[in-house]
Amino acid sequence: MMKAVRYHDYGGPEVLRYEDAPIPEPGPRDLLVRVHAAGVNPADRQIRAGLRFRLEKPFAFIPGCEVSGIVEKHGAEVTALAVGDEVYGMTGFGGGYAEYVAVAEDKLGRKPASLDHVHAAALPVAALTAWDALFEVGGLAAGQKVLIHAAAGGVGHMAVQLAKWRGAQVIGTASASNERFLRELGVDVFINYRTTAFESVVRDVDVVIDAIPREADDATDVLAQETMARSWAVLKDGGILVSICAKPAPDADAARRGLRGAYAGAQPGHDVLNRIAGLVDDGKLRPDVGKILPLRKARQAHELIQTGHTRGKIVLRVKDG
Repeated sequence: MMKAVRYHDYGGPEVLRYEDAPIPEPGPRDLLVRVHAAGVNPADRQIRAGLRFRLEKPFAFIPGCEVSGIVEKHGAEVTALAVGDEVYGMTGFGGGYAEYVAVAEDKLGRKPASLDHVHAAALPVAALTAWDALFEVGGLAAGQKVLIHAAAGGVGHMAVQLAKWRGAQVIGTASASNERFLRELGVDVFINYRTTAFESVVRDVDVVIDAIPREADDATDVLAQETMARSWAVLKDGGILVSICAKPAPDADAARRGLRGAYAGAQPGHDVLNRIAGLVDDGKLRPDVGKILPLRKARQAHELIQTGHTRGKIVLRVKDG
């Protein structure tokens, strides 16, 4: 048996229980990972609330879609990783808030050598989502201009650094308390969204990345919807608005200008994870961990992420409970 955080019904953070659970058995293409740390994401909260899918009762579900740890055991068809390797990556929809998790080999990469497990666990979802939004969906190229909303958040601060690495001009919106942090990450133009209407100072953007969380609270939802609607005006003709929460639909005027809207999400895969690890070890990318809590405090982590105003990532330290 192992210690894990599970829930047996959908609801708020109070449904999370720190309890004993069976250690999973890896399939032929899986790795059994001894989890040292697990990242906390808005998706974990949405799944817990029954907004992503609903299982038939009775069930005991372990949340957590990103981890960092050490390979304890592997299936017969695993070829690239071995027992004792330090790995990080995505688990799928859950399983990470536990001492052990079985993960498909192709969802994991080698942990950045320069990071401890806590900081490595903050990378996979945010970095993969930012990569997909900027490059695979947004097509961002060197010399282009990108506007990143919620630039200090988990995905936002990854997007800032990746866009700078690609050679783009980066504009970021956030609250005033995050200005110094974002300038240190390389933001060229900082906009305090509480005092300045971004559309009054920004023009001719190639890509807009909307990383504002949804379903945190009513005020945040309204802000997110208004921000998306106002973002079309800052794009140059043929530009693209990419959201990590929903596919934006251009209005008639935006459509006439050839503007496009698209959704982006984390695409798990060891090739990109290994590239991201290389950028970290080369000093081009670093995760910001805003809060570290022990595994047994998962409820507190969910209460924090539900506010929609956390900076960087919240990480659960699993190895020490």
